Amino acid sequence: MIIDLLMDAFVDYWINGNMLTKDIATQMYTILKQPDLRYLAQDDFKPILRELLATHPGLEFLQSTPEFQERYAETVVYRIFYYVNRSGNGRLTLRELRRSDLIAAMQHADEEDDINKVLRYFSYEHFYVIYCKFWELDTDHDFLIDKENLIRYGNHALTYRIVDRIFSQVPRKFTSKVEGKMGYEDFVYFILSEEDKSSEPSLEYWFKCIDMDGNGVITRNEMQFFYEEQLHRMECMAQEPVLFEDILCQIVDMISPENESYFTLRDLKGSKLSGSVFNILFNLNKFMAFETRDPFLIRQERENPNLTEWDRFAHREYIRLSMEEDAEDASNGSADVWDESLEAPF
Repeated sequence: MIIDLLMDAFVDYWINGNMLTKDIATQMYTILKQPDLRYLAQDDFKPILRELLATHPGLEFLQSTPEFQERYAETVVYRIFYYVNRSGNGRLTLRELRRSDLIAAMQHADEEDDINKVLRYFSYEHFYVIYCKFWELDTDHDFLIDKENLIRYGNHALTYRIVDRIFSQVPRKFTSKVEGKMGYEDFVYFILSEEDKSSEPSLEYWFKCIDMDGNGVITRNEMQFFYEEQLHRMECMAQEPVLFEDILCQIVDMISPENESYFTLRDLKGSKLSGSVFNILFNLNKFMAFETRDPFLIRQERENPNLTEWDRFAHREYIRLSMEEDAEDASNGSADVWDESLEAPF
């Protein structure tokens, strides 16, 4: 009786709400959002993630570990909002949904038994890499990281000056309520920006960092401020330093800005080399790889031209983590940090 009433109510809602005539994006938006609101919030995606975790064969192994299910679901939602909610206000509109590839990714997840082949948003391997990277930095495991934790990211790849800018919350206000600490959601936004500087959200994130006075342009002086630390690090490592004047000429050639005296976000979005510009300014490891034209990275790009920088990074890191886990298990007989039930199915 109750089931019949519910079915009648749903059919009435579906027909009288003219849902049959609406496109898939509008149908999904209307069903998921709260009735009195005109946007989707993060919590609105929870029913979809619950259903995915309960029914997808590629995520079945997580059913015995509710904590990991929760972390996976959180990470997927954070990734969705990073790429789709372009206004960055946590309120995902119908227009943003329509302009995104989210529905195509959902359909892919629905059709594909191997969740790791669904690279956009839903890959378990991608989640595992993000979570492990956070876990490595969060040494006291309070689910918060500070400046000293983040400076260790990528084998101390980043400069102190750029880490200071991240923690000034200029590129994005932290969701963490603890002063001077970055939470897991904040870290997801950071790592997606750091490991794929070709994406628009990433370019916007780093542009805000370098634009010290927030006037919408990056000047020579602002670039030099960040590059000074790179120069100092090169000298400390006994590497031949590249003078800023030479770097500036190189950057102008790479970006071809409308006005050579400054760079706008539009200039950067118009060049495929913009990510390398940010690496030059504050990531020494990636700057050196760019300068030497790392043949391994070049070969990877040629072999998989359709993969994003993020996809390639996550694949490399997952293999590395897998090998470390296997070696640790072989030497200890069991995992140290991870309980066996929480390990990824390598």
